[in-house]
Amino acid sequence: MTTTADLFVDLLVQAGVQRVYGIVGDSLNAFSDAVRRRGGSAEGGLDWVHVHNEEAAAFAASAEAQLTGRLAVCAGSCGPGNTHLVQGVMDAHRSGAPVLAIASHITTAQIGTGFFQETRPRDLFAQASHYCEEVTSPAQLERRVRLALQNALGKGGAAVLVVPGDVLAADAPDPVGLGSVVQAPPQVVPAAAELDELAERIGAAEKVAVFVGIGAAGAREDVLALARRLHAPVGHSLRGKDVFGYDNPYDVGMNGLLGYGGCYRALHEADLVLLLGTDFPYDDFLPGARTVQVDRDPARLGRRTPLVQGVAADVGATVRGLLERLPQRTGTAFLDEAVQHTEKAVDGRLAAYTGEGQHGGPVHPELVATVLDELMDDDAVVTADTGMCCTWTARYLTPNGSRRFIGSWVHGSMANALPMAIGAQVSHPGRQVVSFSGDGGLAMLLGELLTVKLHRLPTKVVVFNNASLGMVRLEMLVAGDPPFGTDHEPVDYAAVAAGAGFFTRRVERAEDLRAAVAEVLAHDGPALLDVVTTADAMSVPPHLTAAEAKGFALSMGKVVLDGGIGEAVRLARTNLKLARP
Repeated sequence: MTTTADLFVDLLVQAGVQRVYGIVGDSLNAFSDAVRRRGGSAEGGLDWVHVHNEEAAAFAASAEAQLTGRLAVCAGSCGPGNTHLVQGVMDAHRSGAPVLAIASHITTAQIGTGFFQETRPRDLFAQASHYCEEVTSPAQLERRVRLALQNALGKGGAAVLVVPGDVLAADAPDPVGLGSVVQAPPQVVPAAAELDELAERIGAAEKVAVFVGIGAAGAREDVLALARRLHAPVGHSLRGKDVFGYDNPYDVGMNGLLGYGGCYRALHEADLVLLLGTDFPYDDFLPGARTVQVDRDPARLGRRTPLVQGVAADVGATVRGLLERLPQRTGTAFLDEAVQHTEKAVDGRLAAYTGEGQHGGPVHPELVATVLDELMDDDAVVTADTGMCCTWTARYLTPNGSRRFIGSWVHGSMANALPMAIGAQVSHPGRQVVSFSGDGGLAMLLGELLTVKLHRLPTKVVVFNNASLGMVRLEMLVAGDPPFGTDHEPVDYAAVAAGAGFFTRRVERAEDLRAAVAEVLAHDGPALLDVVTTADAMSVPPHLTAAEAKGFALSMGKVVLDGGIGEAVRLARTNLKLARP
C-alpha cells in the first residue's frame, strides 16, 4: 500500500530536498516510516537527521537553507513537538531562509475536542510563516505542498504544512505531478522615472554614503562599482559582513552597537544616504533624514527611518540602472576621511585585548576570537550565539569571500549556534564548521551535543564560558541597575562533553589558548573547546548616549554601596583599554 506519507516523501525528493531534521514519534510516525522505507538520499530518498529538540531541527534547517539557498525541511509531532518547533521556525522565517516545517497533528476525529496534546497549529505558526495550511484529506496534499514550496522559495522564509497523523497514514491518491517549482524570488526592475529621480538626487549631493545589507548580497560587484563611481564610503549590517567586509576599499564597517564608529559618522555626515537591501532596525544609529531606501519588499520601505525616496525593486537592477546615469566623480575627501576614521578605530579599539602577551585567566574573549580567526580554515562556517558571542564574531572574525557567518541576527534567539552548526555540517560534510557558543546558549540546548556525536559530525564547539549571561549583564549596567540573575555557578563543559564522547580541551589561562585551539580544530571528529573567559568584558558601543553613561555610572554606584567596590574596580580594569582613544 502506498500511503499519503509516501507521496509526501516523493514530492519532497522531486523538489530537491535531501534530508529532514526532526524527532520521530506519535502523529509523525507514518511520515518517518515512509522515509525509512524509501531509503536515504543515496538511494533516492531522504536522510533523517535525528536531533534532541525540535527547536534544534528548525535551527539546523534554517542554517542549511541560508548556506545553500535551497529548501530545507524540519518536522515535529503534535502538541509539544510543534511548540518546540515554532521557535526555530520563527527564526528561519525572520531570516528569510526557505524552510518547510512539517507539523503533524492529532487525528482528525479528535480535533476540537481538547484531546491529549491538542493545539491549534495553524494559529501557532501563523506569525512564523508566509504560508500555513492544514491538509485535511489526502487529495489536498499535492497542491498544498506546491503552494508551501512556492511561498518558502519565492518569498524567502518559512512555510508550514499541518498534517494529521491519520491523513499521513491513509491511502495515497494518484499523483498529478508536482512539476517545476520556482526556486528564487522575482527580480523587480525599477521604473525609468524612479531611476531618473534617484540619479538627480545623487547628483545634487556632494557627499553620498552607502549602507548595505544581506538583500544586496547578489549585487556585490554592482554596489562596489557604484561606490567607485561616487567615491562613497560603504557600511554594512552584520548580515552583510561576509559579503561586503572583504576586498572593499570603501568599507567603513558596521553600524550600531557592533560598529566601530566609522560607519555611523559617514552616515550622519553625508548629504545623502543610500540604504540598499537592508532592514537595519536600530533607528537611533541612522540619520533620520536625507535617506533613500531600495528594497524588493515595499513593506520595508520607510519603516525604520524617514525617506526622501523609496524604491521597491531589486538592488542589483537599481544600481545597474544608476550606473548608466551617473558620471564618475573625482573628489575623494569624504571617502578618505571616513576610511581613515574607521581604520584608526579598528587599530585602537579592536586591538586592545587581542595580543598574545596576556597571561593567566580568566581569558579575554577578544583574544579567543582572534586566535580562532587566525587558525580556522579560510572557508570555515561560523555559527554564533546571540549576545556577547555575536559581538566577538562581528568584530574579530575576518571575512574573505569564502567564510560564512550564521546566527540569529534578526530574531535574536539564544541557543541557536550549536543546532545551526549541525545543519551547516550535515549539508557541508567536507567543510570546517565552528560554533561560537555562549555558556548560557549551550546550556539551553545542551542535548544537541548528543546529536553531534550521534551523527559523528566533525563540528567544533567553542564555549565562551564566563558563568554569566554577558549581554543581559551589560544591559542592566547601562540601564543603571546592578547585575541580577545573570550569573551562575561555574560549569566544566569540557567534562560534560567528554562524557558524551567528544574530544575536549579546557583553557583557564591565556598562555594555553593557542595550543588548545590548534588541537581542537585539527581533531578528526566532534570536539569542544571550553575557555574560561572573563564575565567583565564589555561590548562598548561606539556612541554612548548621555542616558547610557549616566545609567552605567549609577549602576556602579549601587554596586559600591552594596559593598561591591572590588567588583566595580575589577570591571573598570577589565575594560580600561577600551576607554582610551
